Amino acid sequence: MHFVKTTQLPCPPAQAYDWHARPGAFARLAPPWEPLKVIEQRGTIGEGDGVTMAVGRWPFAMRWEAVHERPTPGVSFVDVQRRGPFSLWRHEHRFEPLSSSGDTLASSLLVDDVSYKLPFGWLGKLVAGRMVAKRLQRMFDYRHQVTSMDLQRHASYTGPPLTIVLAGASGLVGKALSAFMTTGGHRVIQLVRRAPTAEFERQWDPAAGVLDPNIFDGVDAVVHLGGVGIGDARWTEARKQLIMSSRVDSTALLAKVLSEMEAPPPTWVCASAVGAYGTPSDTVDESAPFGSGFLADVCRAWEAATKPASDAGIRVVNLRLGVVVSPKGGALKKMLGPARAGLAGRVGSGDQPMSWVSLDDVVAIVHFILTNNQLTGPVNAVAPTPATNGQFMKALGRSLSRPTWIPLPSFAVRALMGEMGQALLLEGAAVRPGKLHQAGFEFGDTELETTFRRMLGR
Repeated sequence: MHFVKTTQLPCPPAQAYDWHARPGAFARLAPPWEPLKVIEQRGTIGEGDGVTMAVGRWPFAMRWEAVHERPTPGVSFVDVQRRGPFSLWRHEHRFEPLSSSGDTLASSLLVDDVSYKLPFGWLGKLVAGRMVAKRLQRMFDYRHQVTSMDLQRHASYTGPPLTIVLAGASGLVGKALSAFMTTGGHRVIQLVRRAPTAEFERQWDPAAGVLDPNIFDGVDAVVHLGGVGIGDARWTEARKQLIMSSRVDSTALLAKVLSEMEAPPPTWVCASAVGAYGTPSDTVDESAPFGSGFLADVCRAWEAATKPASDAGIRVVNLRLGVVVSPKGGALKKMLGPARAGLAGRVGSGDQPMSWVSLDDVVAIVHFILTNNQLTGPVNAVAPTPATNGQFMKALGRSLSRPTWIPLPSFAVRALMGEMGQALLLEGAAVRPGKLHQAGFEFGDTELETTFRRMLGR
């Protein structure tokens, strides 16, 4: 059996090949809706490099081992299945030049050429042939869209590669950001709390106030995304203290070390959240004051902890994140099970605002901030189209072809989740990305249903 997908890319073949050859490309290309766990990754696309992964959900997960062969820089490479669900799998990636004229940007043609055989011969083809063909189409549609989108984002920056220190690299946004930046040719140093196990890792201990300033020598920017999940456990007093301290203490340590350096990194992007605005009655942008409530108090203290760095002349950006939309984690991952079963609907009245942003746009926003010096202070990382909870759930249901008529009453939310449920599910703020619009940032995902369909392979 045979499958071919082609897409025009906004760069020459050599740049497209290099993007695939860098660490992070596999993570960027893995469809977010597919249950996939990397067991081992060996190199990138060099001769003999490969990846071993578990594909599918337990107890039906299958081991897939792929090995790369015949790399020709700037032209092509091949991966073949050594072990996995197919009787045969040979995937050739080709990068073919396209002519350009005048001031037109040189471009290339990405060709994914797959030859495969299903197990059990004609019976396997009869039973699963159409399903596999559809899955391949969905997967490669997504892969080509991401490849083109990422290459276009990276082409907007023409300066030298950056060296970035990243705290919070194990989280949803941190993993995606690390993959995005490394495929663009940048170097990412990850701060970890355990003993380092890779060349690009450095250890720190925020609880003990331990952070070696030498880590930041020659670094262009710092990105801090740390903090325990606000929706992972009921808000007891101890949990609320942990939510606060995990953000403020680590931020204060970074601010202290960076502000005391003779030549600190010139840029620091530190996460915050749209919870800073509380529950305003109107749509707000960065000019709005802090609101009231626990989340607003956390954001106020979190952002205040960066002040020693800004006082020292470092460009500090407080990235006020909305609800980050991805099936890999966060709120959407928790919603998917009930939504697929047709058991999800509006929460409470459904009128409470939800300021959301896709995971791909978050990493693009951070890249935009790092490569453009015009942004400073609070920056709202939200899509320009905030929704209500009811609109959010209806768009999710339509993308899954499932009903959304079963509501979750307010009294049940309060009984089951207490203060956390009230703050996260029954309240919210409609937030605009004012500064990003003024700076000329272009969002990739602005419509909820379209975003859900792309991320869920629908």
